[in-house]
Amino acid sequence: MPRDHTDAHDPEITAIVMRHMGLEGPLLPILHALQGEFGYIPDAARPIICDALNITRAELHGVISFYHDFRSAPAAKHCLKICRAEACQAVGGKALSERVLAQLGLDWGARRADGALMVEPVYCLGLCACAPAAMLDGKLIARATVEKITARLTEAGL
Repeated sequence: MPRDHTDAHDPEITAIVMRHMGLEGPLLPILHALQGEFGYIPDAARPIICDALNITRAELHGVISFYHDFRSAPAAKHCLKICRAEACQAVGGKALSERVLAQLGLDWGARRADGALMVEPVYCLGLCACAPAAMLDGKLIARATVEKITARLTEAGL
């Protein structure tokens, strides 16, 4: 059974942080290692990181929230990413995302109650010429529409 890593004195978290302290600019390697080990950045890691690097919780939060791939909670089994960058917005990306979120009954970053799906905003999938773009479980959806996204979700059993 996986541990929840809620203890601010968690020896596993401390060991990961300490393993990276000799690096120049250790914050990102620490965050990547934590995410790799647990699938997210446990809240209990924040005071450990702040103490070890002598940074504030606000500074740490700024870094974690800036990089969209860092998670503060375990991910859902499936992840739908919808591009929010300018090229996608210019061709209906905002309306698309609003319709998809409403259809799913989810907000950005929220997981479905059964833990099977979450929807995340991303700020470029590199598919600007075929915008709007989305991605389900690493598979791109070019010229995304609600119908295309719904079909992909259905294929995935969602």
